[in-house]
Amino acid sequence: MRLPSLIRREAGYQLDKVQNGLEPDDWKPMTTIGSGVQEIRIRDEAGAFRVIYVAKFVGTVYVLHCFQKKTQKTGKQDLDLASKRYRDLAQELEQ
Repeated sequence: MRLPSLIRREAGYQLDKVQNGLEPDDWKPMTTIGSGVQEIRIRDEAGAFRVIYVAKFVGTVYVLHCFQKKTQKTGKQDLDLASKRYRDLAQELEQ
């Protein structure tokens, strides 16, 4: 919710594409976080934004983390948070 409204709208559009079996316009795999995890990359005049999600569990798209990038490299805190959420999700789905 802290992302600018135009970025939220674009993220929603890109996630809708994923839900409909299409690839987002700009993405990359994030295998360091977990199997099937991908990152949507969104850029505009406000900066660079990322949406980390996984779409391999029971036909559902789970958003693990959304944030604005402040540096070239993705911050350790952002990666750690997405990794923790991925592990928690995997554990929850096993039950």
